[in-house]
Amino acid sequence: MAASEAGGIGHVRYTYRLRMSSTALSGLLAEWDRCRWVWNECVARSKKAHIDGEECGPARLDRMLTEARAVTPWLAERSSVPQQQLIRDFGRCRAKALKDIKDGLPVRQRAGMPGFKKKNEAEPSLNYTRRGFRLRDGRLHLAGCIVVSVVWSRELPAEPSSVRVYRDSVGHWYASFVVPAEVQLLPETGAVIGVDWGVKETATTTSDTHDLPHAEHGKKARKKLSRYDRMMARRKPKKGEPASNGYRKAKRLRAKTYQKIARQRQDTSRKWAKKVVTDHDAIAVEDFRPKFLAKSTMARKAADAAISATKKALLEMGRKHGRDVRLVDPAHTTMDCASCGARAKHALPLSERTYTCTACGAVSPRDKNSAHVMLVRAGLNPAGADGGRPPGAPFQQAA
Repeated sequence: MAASEAGGIGHVRYTYRLRMSSTALSGLLAEWDRCRWVWNECVARSKKAHIDGEECGPARLDRMLTEARAVTPWLAERSSVPQQQLIRDFGRCRAKALKDIKDGLPVRQRAGMPGFKKKNEAEPSLNYTRRGFRLRDGRLHLAGCIVVSVVWSRELPAEPSSVRVYRDSVGHWYASFVVPAEVQLLPETGAVIGVDWGVKETATTTSDTHDLPHAEHGKKARKKLSRYDRMMARRKPKKGEPASNGYRKAKRLRAKTYQKIARQRQDTSRKWAKKVVTDHDAIAVEDFRPKFLAKSTMARKAADAAISATKKALLEMGRKHGRDVRLVDPAHTTMDCASCGARAKHALPLSERTYTCTACGAVSPRDKNSAHVMLVRAGLNPAGADGGRPPGAPFQQAA
């Protein structure tokens, strides 16, 4: 499967499907029960420490794990590697939440404090460092004598430093390997491009052949999703009662549909990003954060456009192939003229799709003008026979 960013600049993730035997499945689920117990114990001790006004850092939780494994044979039956990594994950989640509180972020923007993982709700997720797994004869050997078969859709480019084994909402198991990133340089083309994000079209560029129309994957599946929602509503169990087979089946079908939509969006965005990166040496990208669209009347269509996922795919593809990708501040991009640099006195309403400059009289589609503004602000504007940028046009070097 496709590689995705793994947090660090120098590493990427390669994710592969796993084929589970009954022995491996029972072993992983038993390992997850132990890890879930460790996580819930961390949550309980963290809350108690907060009430008592004490510090509950990773060192204290590590001592808790050592003491628990010494007096609990069930917990010490298998490797301590995934349990220790779960404590690290808990510490990162807690530190992020505390930092957001300290910074005074609004409640809606804060990362939530780690909560308890319930047995029938939390999906298994196990992290192993290099001393906790081996790759032999194409199979993944995990600590605790757990062996699983990997569907190698392509070879790993280097030795992995860690692996995360997890199950998704559909019930499929995956192994996500972290490997060092390798820059794969592409031939130089001498071309540059500006990218402006939108809702009518997911991406409007300075090149007509590289525009990305709205694929509407979610809209095409809306009828099927509504059917599954009605099936779940009719079969919804009463509080305290177990779910029926019909409810679980409808829930699984709904999850599979959402998974298909997500994969369609990912496939569309990665193919488009590869085309843009292959054909251009430098890319000026609007540093657009579409959170505000969730509160507007365009929320559903904006979510279906998957602007954030497409932007992330473009940035990752640019780093992978060593292209010059510059993020541009989106402020006033719809008010500035790409030809003369003049700024309109009033913001254009969304219903106005044509930009007309009152200073030089230039007329162009609103999003096309914004895409050219991206080039000007990033210092990449190739306009004109002299190759210079328009006089008086503002720009800034993006980070």
